[in-house]
Amino acid sequence: MIREKKIFEKVGIVMGSQSDWDTMKNAVKILEKLSVPYEVNIVSAHRTPDRLYDYGKSAKRKGIKVIIAGAGGAAHLPGMLASMTYIPVLGVPILSKALSGMDSLLSIAQMPSGIPVGTLAIGDAGACNAGIMAAQILAINNKSIEKKVKNYRIKQTKSVKEKPETYIEK
Repeated sequence: MIREKKIFEKVGIVMGSQSDWDTMKNAVKILEKLSVPYEVNIVSAHRTPDRLYDYGKSAKRKGIKVIIAGAGGAAHLPGMLASMTYIPVLGVPILSKALSGMDSLLSIAQMPSGIPVGTLAIGDAGACNAGIMAAQILAINNKSIEKKVKNYRIKQTKSVKEKPETYIEK
């Protein structure tokens, strides 16, 4: 009997350039808190098209189950990856100087029918939520990750105070 080699599930995190790391590290922080395996790469849709193609075509073989793609400006990275794979792609618009990330957001959100990209908020909040959403996607078939996501959310809820610290009741 030949046993099929089990590929470890992980999240692929890609960004268009080194400058996107300040935002995308927020997705990494969440995945680390939840003990979700990941890999990080710089893959530019415009400057490294061969790398983009290779990444998109090899992601499934490498055990990647969800891709988080951060890009700014023209922000074609998430959409191009979504066009090359059946793996869910979560797009994080990077805050840009020219249009405060609106250019990135619209580039990622306005995909043609049939090539979906799950689009998150601009900047740090979007990267953080992409990490949580990627974990939630993996949790569909992974009870261990599901438990970690539930505990993360419970802890988050418990951290919210009922009253402001400096509030004095009269």
